[in-house]
Amino acid sequence: MRFLIMAAIRWVVLAYIVVIGCATIARGNEQPLSRIAIERATVAAVDSASVKAQPTVLGLKFQYANFNNADYNRSGKGLLRLQLINQREDFSFALFSGGLSAPKLIAISNKVSFQNPKAPVYPRLAQGKSWNEMTVTWTSGYSIKEAIPFVEWGHKGGNQMLSPAGTLTFSRNSMCGSPARTVGWRDPGYIHTSFLKELWPDSLYTYRLGHRLLDGTHIWSKSYSFRASPYPGQDSVQRVVIFGDMGKAEIDGSDEYGNYEQASLYTTNQLIKELDSIDMVIHIGDLSYANGYLSQWDQLTQQIEPIASTVPYMIGSGNHERDWPGSGSFYGHNDSGGECGVPTQTMFYVPAENRAKLWYSTDYGMFRFCIADTEQDWRPGTEQYKFIEQCLSSVDRSKQPWLIFLAHRVLGYSSASWYEIMMGSYGEPMGRDGLEELWQKYKVDLAVFGHIHSYERTCPIYQNRCVQDGSNLYTGQFNATTHVIVGGGGAMLSPFRATVPYWSFFRDYDFGFSKLTALNHSTLLFEYKKSRDGKVYDHFTISRDYRDIMACSIDNCPRTTLAV
Repeated sequence: MRFLIMAAIRWVVLAYIVVIGCATIARGNEQPLSRIAIERATVAAVDSASVKAQPTVLGLKFQYANFNNADYNRSGKGLLRLQLINQREDFSFALFSGGLSAPKLIAISNKVSFQNPKAPVYPRLAQGKSWNEMTVTWTSGYSIKEAIPFVEWGHKGGNQMLSPAGTLTFSRNSMCGSPARTVGWRDPGYIHTSFLKELWPDSLYTYRLGHRLLDGTHIWSKSYSFRASPYPGQDSVQRVVIFGDMGKAEIDGSDEYGNYEQASLYTTNQLIKELDSIDMVIHIGDLSYANGYLSQWDQLTQQIEPIASTVPYMIGSGNHERDWPGSGSFYGHNDSGGECGVPTQTMFYVPAENRAKLWYSTDYGMFRFCIADTEQDWRPGTEQYKFIEQCLSSVDRSKQPWLIFLAHRVLGYSSASWYEIMMGSYGEPMGRDGLEELWQKYKVDLAVFGHIHSYERTCPIYQNRCVQDGSNLYTGQFNATTHVIVGGGGAMLSPFRATVPYWSFFRDYDFGFSKLTALNHSTLLFEYKKSRDGKVYDHFTISRDYRDIMACSIDNCPRTTLAV
């Protein structure tokens, strides 16, 4: 007999942690939970079947799981240990027969509770709208009618101050379609954001999350710490990690059968190991792959907490966050599972003028990052195009010599087989139209993309031509933008075309991330690291002076002059 065990908060509508007694392979980018027809489940209680869960009260720590059913066929009994994270309600475990397509409930366990299911959890730092502002976003079960949210923070070892927090949430009706509105819906709790302002450059701060209840008592998180951003143009070593398409996975493998996004743990764990040498992280789209199953956002924020609570965790919008027919997305696909961007723009803070339009700029020391939203129109004449040009043109290259353009879908160059088969192209149709002129005009050092789940680096390229041969060292004046695909954050890999285009300098079919290190105003180091071991498998250095950035190169000087 085939059994399905679910840890469920409301088992009749949702499956949160799923373990299947025989191997099942996930298809493509399909969310595994979508394969369980829970809406068709029926009750078929069996007296001889039972499920027992213990311990019955949990703190903020989770249980590690391993599956041990060696004697099950003989005795009918088995032991299963699962990781449970605080999702603001009790858990129960249900035993089903009938497989995925016609599940039948035959037993349900006692409830398992957390000591304080409403406690503040999973802080996410992000750069504010000014260089000396840090934002802290977190999740709790407390509405503003129950408790006042705030952050207690200050210089490490110094006096602490309090900063208030705003509170947001969203409802089932905020979703655009199914499964987000139906079997995938789960109350997200309350999302709080506080703004820590007038920070001292490079100073170390400590903070903790707090809620003051109506009776005057306080609920506290544990203490965390972060280092404030450097002053714009500050000449110090600055290190930024960039990747896309990570997703999340269970340590116990419970709802990730078929190794769906299992490699996200490799990336997460490697970044945790390297935190002492990371100043900021940029995750350029396809964050959780919740695809309309809202519980997965708690899973993601819990997984990245050691990183996001320590360094700014900036995000971009991808197709699995935003796309839904009739929702205003540029692509009318159903990749978001009905979320249409709502959880993303609520769960994470970005310094955008309008968070429903998820494009923005952020400065970090010697870096200027211009982050576009490929799920909304970027073409010439649009609001986003005007933002991109303003972001690129307004940077002071004497202070911030390293200008980086980021987006989820490939608006530049990729030799992935997906683009060959689906698009008959080397990137998004219309992707380079208009934007390539901007990259060249404003001398963008790097254009970094995700969407394709692998790694690729081009030569410095303009209008489909290598202006300069690919190399591990570029010196002198700017010639053209180097394009990088770094979408191997953890979701299943994307193969390449069999033929290698002349402009493709380095390709790798593996999971990994990139790391930019600004050594000073004249030297930028780029590294591609594999998630499985943290070793560098590709790298290059840009070495030049300020006058080299300002010098003319191909098609980036005025076409007319007043000189006589």
